[in-house]
Amino acid sequence: MINIKRRQLIKTGMAGSVVLLAAAWLAAPVDDYPAPVSAVRLDFLQAADGQIIRSLAPVMLGIAGLPLDDVVQGVDRAITKLLPAVQQELRQLFDLLANRWARWWLAGVRSPWAMAQAGELSQFLLRWQNSSLLLLRSAYQALRALINAAWFGNPASWGALGYQQPPQIMGLLP
Repeated sequence: MINIKRRQLIKTGMAGSVVLLAAAWLAAPVDDYPAPVSAVRLDFLQAADGQIIRSLAPVMLGIAGLPLDDVVQGVDRAITKLLPAVQQELRQLFDLLANRWARWWLAGVRSPWAMAQAGELSQFLLRWQNSSLLLLRSAYQALRALINAAWFGNPASWGALGYQQPPQIMGLLP
């Protein structure tokens, strides 16, 4: 029979509490550097999420000089049209990517999103695209679909594609 004294129990409980607090602190999303203040109004995305999109979009689309605020706003608008269950999964994904430790160990991106180099981001996307874990491949596909929809659904991208919307359709758009 184990003989635990009250003092030992209290010390063990306090040590356990300290460990849990440290784990919670380490797991909390941390802004390494504050996201740039933008005039874009977002309904779903948070500032850190917008920075993730700003960093990934040029690499994922392979286009320099993107109007990043438009892409972020397009992603936000697309997410608000999704089912609540899908929105909840995307919230978990963005919270995971915003976490410094998850960004380092799961995504392999050591720099803060705003400072990450294109090569580092490309490697991250390639790893997730070809991962043996279905969850990582699904996360990659979700990010890709959202960013592609946000950019290619934006009329600013149509000229570069040589796409001209028929005039009768343009009159129906807001």
